[in-house]
Amino acid sequence: MHAITIPEPGGPEALVWAEVPDPVPGEGEVLVEVVASAVNRADLLQRQGFYDPPPGSSPYPGLECAGRITALGPGVSGWAVGDEVCALLAGGGYAEKVAVPAGQLLPVPEGLDLATAAALPEVTCTVWSNVFMISHLRPGETLLVHGGASGIGTMAIQLAKAVGARVAVTAGGSDRLARCAELGADILIDYREQDFVEEIRKATDGAGADVILDIVGAKYLDRNVKALAVNGRLAVIGLQGGVKGELNLGALLSKRGAVTATSLRARPQAEKAAIVAAVREHVWPLIAGGGIRPVVDRTLPMAEAAEAHRALEAGGHVGKLLLLTSATT
Repeated sequence: MHAITIPEPGGPEALVWAEVPDPVPGEGEVLVEVVASAVNRADLLQRQGFYDPPPGSSPYPGLECAGRITALGPGVSGWAVGDEVCALLAGGGYAEKVAVPAGQLLPVPEGLDLATAAALPEVTCTVWSNVFMISHLRPGETLLVHGGASGIGTMAIQLAKAVGARVAVTAGGSDRLARCAELGADILIDYREQDFVEEIRKATDGAGADVILDIVGAKYLDRNVKALAVNGRLAVIGLQGGVKGELNLGALLSKRGAVTATSLRARPQAEKAAIVAAVREHVWPLIAGGGIRPVVDRTLPMAEAAEAHRALEAGGHVGKLLLLTSATT
């Protein structure tokens, strides 16, 4: 098969479409012929040499995919050769084939085409686990999403609205904010021109956000605490603004607030399987009903992954970038 390899860390040009050995499904795994994968910021970090795959995982980038099952490993039940699936991966999505633990498989939701389903696993699992399983967003509460026009952000807006929450977003530029509004965002904040702490306070009569989903990290830590409501919950899922920040514990204590920080990739398979099962139970019916859809900015051939990485680094996109294999046709 072919896969995107990284012979040496570096810029987008470090990504090389090369012939590699086929994976073999192990105990409890299935082999998936990949139709599409999606590009995530973790892939950029791996390409740069800053985010190695967990031990035993595929060395190729790609944290999610969609395709068809072509073989079952020992001990797999509930799935069959030919099933169309999408999957949460620890790596290996940028390839023509990938071995996947059966607990990380999801059926393609009714009404969604197979390639587009590749845009779902990472965002749905990230948003559901952090916003709902950990932060317990409830109807009537206010969720602030940083990076509202990102893949994570566009899904968070839709899921929060589906459960009856009010949604605030930060994004850069009126066009991207307009897309967030189309998805249901109630409070639109241009981080280039506005102070999100002040805007959230104004929009909530001084109360603040009940839950904040943050991809920025250190740069926003102090301001996020200021923006929290009493009993607010801050969920940090990204570090685009640095890894070390100063936390005012007095301010956090006065809010009776909570700060959590999580990632999906390195979690044990049992934890990933539990999250995938929760997503299938709670999110998949919303997608099948047509109320929620992944937002796809553009698609490119998988061999042109370098161009997709350049596009993600440049910004300006809304939603996800997909990479398609020849199995799409």
